[in-house]
Amino acid sequence: MIIDEHDISSKTINPWRLCSMTQVEEVKLVIRLIPIWLSCLMFIVVQSQLGTFFTKQSSTLNSSIGPHFKIPPASLQGLVGIVILFAVPIYDKLFVPFARKITGHHSGITVLQRIGVGLFLSIFTMVVSALVEAKRASIARNHNLIDDSNINDIVPMSIWWMLPQYTILGISDAFTIVGLQELFYDQMPETMRSLGASAYISILGVGSFVSNGVITVVVDITTRAGGKWLGNDLNRAHLDYFYWMLAVSSALNLCVYLLIAKGFVYKKRHVDEKSMMECST
Repeated sequence: MIIDEHDISSKTINPWRLCSMTQVEEVKLVIRLIPIWLSCLMFIVVQSQLGTFFTKQSSTLNSSIGPHFKIPPASLQGLVGIVILFAVPIYDKLFVPFARKITGHHSGITVLQRIGVGLFLSIFTMVVSALVEAKRASIARNHNLIDDSNINDIVPMSIWWMLPQYTILGISDAFTIVGLQELFYDQMPETMRSLGASAYISILGVGSFVSNGVITVVVDITTRAGGKWLGNDLNRAHLDYFYWMLAVSSALNLCVYLLIAKGFVYKKRHVDEKSMMECST
C-alpha cells in the first residue's frame, strides 16, 4: 500500500507493486486460512481409506444375508452417506440448542471447534479399524488362511463387523466436511467466495494424492524391512499396523490443528441469537 518513488515516477500503477488497503486485507484473510487447509489434509487421508482398504477388508469377509443374497463390499460406502443424512439434522436440532445453552454461542460451538471434533473422531475411526482388522487377521490365522495360496478365501467373520468404523467415519464427516464448507465460505472475502468453495474442494483432491503418497512410502519402507504391511493378500499383510500409524499421525495432526485454531482470528464476530431477536423487534 506504500507509494514509493518508483510508483510516483510511473505513469501507470503496477498492481503487483501497489495495492489498495482492501486488496491487502483480502489477501491477509486468504493467507490465514492456509494453515487450516494444510492441517485438514490428514483428515482426507483417513477418509480416503473408505474407497480403498475398507472395501478391500470387506471383500474378505462373509457378506451373506440369507442363502441367496450377498452384500457387495463396495456398497457399504453408502452407509457413510446414510449416517451423514441422520447426523446433520441431529446436530442442528439437538446438539446446537443444547450446546448454545452452555457456551452462549449462536451456533453452539464455533466452526473451528466443529472441525476439530471431526478430526478427533477420525482418530477413533482408525483405532476401531485397526482393532477390527486385528480380529479379522486373528480369525484368518486360526483357520489356516495365512499360508493358503488362494487370496480370495473368505474369512469366517461377518461383514457387519465393519459397521462401527463406517459409522464413526460418517459422523466425523458431518462435523469436519460441513465445517470446512462453512469456514471457507464465511471467512473468505466477499469478492472471493468462489475461491473459498474451490479451496474446500481442493482439500479433497490434494488429500487423496497425499494418501497415495503415504501408501507408497509405507509399502516401500516395510518391504525393505522384510515385513510388508500392505499387499493384495490382506491375510499375509499387516493392515492393522498401517491403521495404527494413521491413528498416531492423525493425533499429532490434531495437536497441530489445535495450535493453529487457537491463534485464528475470525473475519467477523457473530452476535448471539438473543441479540439478533432484540434487534429485529
